[in-house]
Amino acid sequence: MTKKLLLLFFLGSFFMQAQTLAWRTNMTDAIAISNEQRKPMLILFTASGVPENLQNEIFKTPDFAVWSRDNVVLVKLDLSDINASDSDREQNVKLKNAFGVEDLPEVCFAMASVRKNKTTFSALGKIAYKPGGAKAWIAESNTILHPPE
Repeated sequence: MTKKLLLLFFLGSFFMQAQTLAWRTNMTDAIAISNEQRKPMLILFTASGVPENLQNEIFKTPDFAVWSRDNVVLVKLDLSDINASDSDREQNVKLKNAFGVEDLPEVCFAMASVRKNKTTFSALGKIAYKPGGAKAWIAESNTILHPPE
């Protein structure tokens, strides 16, 4: 009985860790990974005190964990992060403005290239929280990432 409980605990904690999302907070690293994996970035612009619907109803679901692993590089830019350097905060605000983000939280999909130390972003689209659950949000995200020809 004790062995079964121990095994159940071990497997449960393993699967919980397997669903932990790998959010990048450094844009330089995220761009390198995005280009290496040939996947677009899902850039979450957020701050403290914003509604948690997007986090709780979309990002914390197994459907999103599987979809994001296969389709995007996750980037979280917290505009209220007191531990971020001044240059990172400035960069994040510039990106927020460049992508036309007005309400937080909001997600932007983008690719980026770096040539001669100059980064160029290619915006693919953006999406905010919408009721309907993870499957509906993922379907709309797929439309942005893979537009019909």
